[in-house]
Amino acid sequence: METAIPQTPAQATLRQSFAALAPHWHSDWAWEHYESTILALARHYGLHRVCEIGGGRDPLFTAEQAAEHGIELVVNDIDAGELALAPPGLHTARFDIAGDLSGVRPADGGFDMMVSRMVFEHVDGVERAWRNIHALLAPGGVALAFFPTLWAPVFALNHMLPEKVSRAIVHALFPRRRSGGDDPIFPAFYDGCRGSARRLTPMLNRAGFRDVHVQPFWGHGYFERMPGLRQLDHGFNALAAAADWRLVTTYAYVLARKEPA
Repeated sequence: METAIPQTPAQATLRQSFAALAPHWHSDWAWEHYESTILALARHYGLHRVCEIGGGRDPLFTAEQAAEHGIELVVNDIDAGELALAPPGLHTARFDIAGDLSGVRPADGGFDMMVSRMVFEHVDGVERAWRNIHALLAPGGVALAFFPTLWAPVFALNHMLPEKVSRAIVHALFPRRRSGGDDPIFPAFYDGCRGSARRLTPMLNRAGFRDVHVQPFWGHGYFERMPGLRQLDHGFNALAAAADWRLVTTYAYVLARKEPA
């Protein structure tokens, strides 16, 4: 699905640029437009060197697709086993985005863009992760993190239940996420995973970012096979979105841009 940012002034903020994409409140938009949003931002800001945090076995693009879009993609993961499952031909980099980066030396002065999808809820130490992202970005570089948020009821339940119980529930609803499947489950901390700009902006400012945008989304697909509950949940999320109730967002895009040189 093609997404483009209409021409906006070079000095436009991330919020202004993202608003031009006309995002919908429902998280279906976030899932369907994730890749095209990254491409639109890359074109708009002239970004080419992209690092996907936690991309592992399921990165944004294959080597052929990245080349077609004019992107130099580096796939990061903390787990060597996950990186070993990445499609052939892609550059990889093993490091902990919330850890010690003393041995990490990105080429050409830093990455132009750092992106992640369903990773930050698994990061223990999100504020340090954002400081590391700021350090790894080149001047004018953009970061985009897409993650589930608290306190959406489905994720609040996942957060509060013992891991063994929540894992069993997810396995029952999504068989491909069982052990040995192609979408494994990792421990979730939800540190800094909120849909509120008021909550997140101070942390991102401390990390060094001044241009910040938090795009909230509501709704999910966990109740698709549960008539009645599905409609009730959709109505709740529609009302929450209309009221801009950030406490119960379900997902968020968090965008941050490093000051240009």
